[in-house]
Amino acid sequence: MRRDSRRGLFHQVSARDYWVWGGSALAALFALWWTVTALQLVSPYFLPSPAAVLGAFTELWGDGTLQGDLAISLQRIAIGFSIATLFALPVGILMGTVWRFEAAVEPIVDFIRYMPAVSFVPLTIVWLGVGEGQKYSILFIGTFFQQALMVMDNVKRTPREYVQVGQTLGMKTLPLLGRIVLPYSAPAIWDTIRITLGWGWTWLVIAELVAAESGLGHRIIVAQRYFHTDRIFMIIILIGVIGLVIDQAMRAIDRAWFGWSRGGAR
Repeated sequence: MRRDSRRGLFHQVSARDYWVWGGSALAALFALWWTVTALQLVSPYFLPSPAAVLGAFTELWGDGTLQGDLAISLQRIAIGFSIATLFALPVGILMGTVWRFEAAVEPIVDFIRYMPAVSFVPLTIVWLGVGEGQKYSILFIGTFFQQALMVMDNVKRTPREYVQVGQTLGMKTLPLLGRIVLPYSAPAIWDTIRITLGWGWTWLVIAELVAAESGLGHRIIVAQRYFHTDRIFMIIILIGVIGLVIDQAMRAIDRAWFGWSRGGAR
């Protein structure tokens, strides 16, 4: 009997399999959550029921509180992450292509990236106060250094043979970058941006937990003060849903822009 190649390692997941298996896993997780709370196996202070979480969403959405916090958090992540990415892309590309720049800059980037971004929160409050600049700075510290190194690795994976062919054809540095290196590494760079955006949400919430009067992170800390664990769960789930929607949108863009590099990937 011929072995089904679809069952082999590293098989490319189809869109249908992705949604069927992913949807089934989420449904199973929800069923487990509902069962545990319905049987009262855990105190609602530790694990609120799905109905309680939905009620918290309805309440905060109904009075407009949630919309305001969601809007300000989306604005912060959009601005802060964009600033980090705009700096990380050229730095990463230069580190991946210019050896002198790599030798001079990578040790510094590597050194700082091991410093926990959360430890900079009190310093950024001292330096910048508790305004929007402080939130953007934490987002920058938390994402820029990791992102720059990942972009450097993306660029370095360009096959040397391609670069040598370009040099044989008489291409100078900038044409080589623009016509060979960047087009080849663009799909991987897009993946890097997509992945690090999730980290950006983590650092945003941390910044809003400590020093903010608005935003989803601030709403979590307010709920914690009054033991409203249903609201905490609701906001955490909401952030997860937003992240999933954004991630799928970026995957769709990836398929549209870089489908040639994916070999039929979903």
